[in-house]
Amino acid sequence: MKAAVLTRYGSPRDLELRDIPRPEPNRGEVQIRIAASSINDWDWGLVRGKPFYVRLLCGLRTPRIRIPGVDVAGTVTSVGAEVERWKPGDRVFGDLSECGLGAFAEYVCVNQDVPTRAPSKLTLTEAAALPHAATLALQSLRDVAGLGPGARLLVNGAGGGMGSVAARLARSLGAAHVTGVDHADKHAGMRAAGYDAVIDYRTEDFTRSAERYDVVLDAKTTRPPSAFGRVLRPGGVYVTVGGETGKLLRTAAFGPVLGRLRNRRFRVLALKPNKDLEFIAELCDQGVLSAVVDRLFPLSEVVDALQRFGDGLQIGKIVVQIEPESRG
Repeated sequence: MKAAVLTRYGSPRDLELRDIPRPEPNRGEVQIRIAASSINDWDWGLVRGKPFYVRLLCGLRTPRIRIPGVDVAGTVTSVGAEVERWKPGDRVFGDLSECGLGAFAEYVCVNQDVPTRAPSKLTLTEAAALPHAATLALQSLRDVAGLGPGARLLVNGAGGGMGSVAARLARSLGAAHVTGVDHADKHAGMRAAGYDAVIDYRTEDFTRSAERYDVVLDAKTTRPPSAFGRVLRPGGVYVTVGGETGKLLRTAAFGPVLGRLRNRRFRVLALKPNKDLEFIAELCDQGVLSAVVDRLFPLSEVVDALQRFGDGLQIGKIVVQIEPESRG
């Protein structure tokens, strides 16, 4: 099979498209013919070996994980012994961030409990844009922040993968107003994704706005939580899902103290991969949630796909299409 293999840490150019043996399912595993994957921070971090915790998890000098790719959508092609949940032909999608990655390839084998049935209303190409981003947004808004009816939400980094689904998820939870922060080139796409108001961080300091929010969802962690505390209502919640390691650690360490002093809560999400994917698939089939696909790249152009992600040009998710599929 063809796969994008990481030879060393450095840049996307260190990925090589190679022919390697196709993996076969062990007991309890399923083999998936991959239709598509999408680019995430995990993939960008792995190819560069940055931030440093990537090397702690994946190998200090050389990467132990050789094939990036967190999000996967495809078709079950064979199953190992004792697999009862799936059969060949089933359409599935899932998040491989805790089981070795590997979605930038034609096939992958994973435990039968990892994937979920793909939304019937989406192509597998569209479904590949959702597992990691949608679970980040849902668990942040519902489980950590407790966002509910009438809430006002601010999303920092709203033009990226998680931000592109956060507005509609928030609306499904009852949010009354959703504001998105990103640079102006992404504003049209953000409005199309469901944002009521948009802010260009390059021309406006949104942390000094007169507006007040019940929840702030931060995909970037570009500022200290104390800055976001200025725009949170008393009792409000700040949740961050990504950013520089040092800033995340400071938020985790000092957020509880700052929260007690200011009557706000400051949290770092600990993602539970694949939790609630069935619920997300249901929202897609009900027409509540959809995938926002920025651009499609074939596997042979995965280097360019990763570089576009690293340059921050995407609106929604950049999808790596392994095997084209049409609706129906």
